[in-house]
Amino acid sequence: MRIAASLVFAGTVSLLASTAAWPQSPAAKGATAPPPTATPQAAAPAPAAAKGTAATPQAAPATAATAAPVPPQQPPQPARAACNNPSALGVGRTVEIDTTGGPGFGFEHFKQLDFLRDHEVVLTFDDGPWPNNTPAVLKALADECTTGIFFPIGKHATYHPEILKQVYAAGHTVGAHTWSHANLNNKKLTEEQRKDEIERGYAAVKWALGVSPSPFFRFPALQHPPEMVTYLGTRNIAIFSCDLDSFDFKSSKPQAVIDTVMKKVNKLGKGIILMHDFQKHTAEALPELLKQLKAGGYKVVAMRAKFPVTVIPQYEEELAKDVKLPTVSSRPVNSVVTTVSE
Repeated sequence: MRIAASLVFAGTVSLLASTAAWPQSPAAKGATAPPPTATPQAAAPAPAAAKGTAATPQAAPATAATAAPVPPQQPPQPARAACNNPSALGVGRTVEIDTTGGPGFGFEHFKQLDFLRDHEVVLTFDDGPWPNNTPAVLKALADECTTGIFFPIGKHATYHPEILKQVYAAGHTVGAHTWSHANLNNKKLTEEQRKDEIERGYAAVKWALGVSPSPFFRFPALQHPPEMVTYLGTRNIAIFSCDLDSFDFKSSKPQAVIDTVMKKVNKLGKGIILMHDFQKHTAEALPELLKQLKAGGYKVVAMRAKFPVTVIPQYEEELAKDVKLPTVSSRPVNSVVTTVSE
C-alpha cells in the first residue's frame, strides 16, 4: 500500500462456505459499467464514505431488466495444501463475499459490514510480488497452514509473474492495488487516469496469473476518492481498508512489526490486518507473529470472492502492446543449474 516514491513509477456481503462461481460483465474502457442483475435481497449498499471525505455518491440500483452477466470461463483456483502441522494456526473460518455493488471492508473507513467475530483476523499483504520477501511470506503462511489476501501492484506483477503465480497456486486470494501505486486522491489526476490505474492494475494481475483475480481492491495509502468508490461499486469490486495497520513500512526491525500488530489486535480483539509482502521486515516477522496470534487465541478468516473480476479487454490489449513483459522460465532450478564440480 504505502511504498517509497521510487516505486510509484514501478459495498450486501454473503458469508457462506467457500465455493467458486464466476459471473460479471465488463465495462467499456473509460465508461462506467452498467449495474448488475440482482434481486432486492442481493443488492449491496454502497460503502460508507471514506474518512475525511464527503458522503460517497451511491451507484445506480440494479434492476431485474438488466441483462444477465456472462460468467468468465476459467478453471477453479488450486486448493490450499493439506495441513501436516497439528499445532498450526490454520484457518478458523472461510467466508464467501458477494461483491455486487462494491462493499467496503475495514473499520478505518467502512463501518457497515462488521462480520468478524471476537478473536478473528484477516491477514492482508500489499505491494508485491517481490523477490525473496513474498516467497518468505508464503513459506511462513504455509508453515502455519493459514492464508491471506494479497493486493499486488500491477507493475510488480509484470516484473515477477512467477512469484504471483506461487501466491495463487498456494490458494491465497489475489486482488489488485492499482498499476503503479499512484495516490488516486492526487488532484492532478483526471478521473480517466484514476480509472486507468485501477483497470490497468487488474489487467496486469490477470496477465501474470493467467486467470482473472478476485474483485478485491485496496487504494494506495488508503486514499479513497468518492468518485472512485462509486466507480468500483459499478464494477462490483469490493474495497478493502483495514482495522489495524502494522506500519511495517516504517519499522526498522521485525520485532517492531510484531509488537505493533499484537498491541493493536489485543486492543481491538479482532480485525483486518494490513501488512506488506514487499517489506523484508514483514517477511522476517511473520513466523513469530503467526505463533503469537495462535497463542493469543486468534483465528484466521479466509475471504473468497463469489465472482472473479471481469477485466476490460482494451486494457489487456494495451498492456500487451505498451509493456515489455518479461519471459520467465518455469523450469525447476535443478534443471537449469547443475553442479559439475565442488
